[in-house]
Amino acid sequence: MKADQLRSEIEKLELSEKLLLVEEIWDSIAASNSELPMPEWQKKELDRRYNEYKEGKLELYDWRWVHEDLRNKYK
Repeated sequence: MKADQLRSEIEKLELSEKLLLVEEIWDSIAASNSELPMPEWQKKELDRRYNEYKEGKLELYDWRWVHEDLRNKYK
């Protein structure tokens, strides 16, 4: 089915049906997560950051503080 046809069918659904569909799509993506390719540069960057974390070289921030700071910055 083409994207336009699929979109048209989705528009016919009730909101509750759309939400269930989204949940099923996310579950499907999560189930196949190991199949998603990760570029080598991204693996290296994640390894670099993890090593810095283990060595105590990173300054860590509480997510609540970051969230609040971003909200205030972009008001």
